[in-house]
Amino acid sequence: MKIHATDEDVYILAIESSCDETAAAVVKNGRQVLSNVISSQIDLHTLYGGVVPEIASRKHIEKINPVIETALKDAEMTLNDITAVAVTYGPGLVGALLVGVAEAKAIAYAAKKPLVGVHHIEGHISANFIEHPDLEPPFVCLVVSGGHTHLVVVKDYGEFEILGRTRDDAAGEAFDKVARAVGLGYPGGPKIDKTAREGNKKAIHFPRAKVDGSPYDFSFSGLKSAVLNYINHAQMTSEEIAVPDLAASFQYAVVDVLVSHTVQAAKELGYPNVAMAGGVASNSELRAEMKKACKKAGLQFYYPSPIFCTDNAAMIGAAAYYEYINGARSGWDLNAVPYLKLGER
Repeated sequence: MKIHATDEDVYILAIESSCDETAAAVVKNGRQVLSNVISSQIDLHTLYGGVVPEIASRKHIEKINPVIETALKDAEMTLNDITAVAVTYGPGLVGALLVGVAEAKAIAYAAKKPLVGVHHIEGHISANFIEHPDLEPPFVCLVVSGGHTHLVVVKDYGEFEILGRTRDDAAGEAFDKVARAVGLGYPGGPKIDKTAREGNKKAIHFPRAKVDGSPYDFSFSGLKSAVLNYINHAQMTSEEIAVPDLAASFQYAVVDVLVSHTVQAAKELGYPNVAMAGGVASNSELRAEMKKACKKAGLQFYYPSPIFCTDNAAMIGAAAYYEYINGARSGWDLNAVPYLKLGER
């Protein structure tokens, strides 16, 4: 993407509603966050052991106007001061996405502002630009969340090459399923991360899957099955399960694969910079092991603060800035695309 420099500051009002966070932010020139408001539904969905799409959509409708108003107030701006309105339009839960898209279109139309649709994964990757002014493409980025596990080359702003992806469960999905199986509940990622700190990560050996012919792809369903088989065997033989050890050993198996694939790709393809993004990127073990492996391999490692790892609108504003200054505009026919692939528009 050729970046067209502009002398005027660009202020993006960004909206994110792809899953269970209703979020709005104001971002200046792609890297300076003036406000970042997130209304989370975690407590509500915890009652059901996971996100209930219909409930998420209704909550977005309730919260979206107050969240946007707060974001503008916190940034000390009005709609007249905004350069453009950006919104996540995919991938995600279709009902949840529709709430944000409809809101963004209405605001942009009423305020006579340009509209920019943003890919959710591009937003996660762009979260790294917020706190790292020295980070510029090209670089390798590991995207790990509840719905996605991608290994991507960020060739330029808005230009991506997918090196590998999960063939089955996403890493975050595996965390949630294992956490549920051992009684830790939802959300699984933070609960396993916390429990694992009290356990021995080498207490139980769980398998690391490799995909023949695709060295950068991931597979976590076999690991998940191995954990469930371990639990079932212990229950049948009346053995006590040391949950901290199990959590630590499972987490270590996931982290081992994520780190090794990422570092291998960066070294083999000659990229000196590595970044990480997505909700699982806030996992303490993953951050520590990736930092250690990158240092050993002579790679520069970048990662966002936890607040910018989970779903938020600041990352959408960062991504939208680079799309906007390159001339990307969405029409009033912009729609939610729940299975939107990275690089598609």
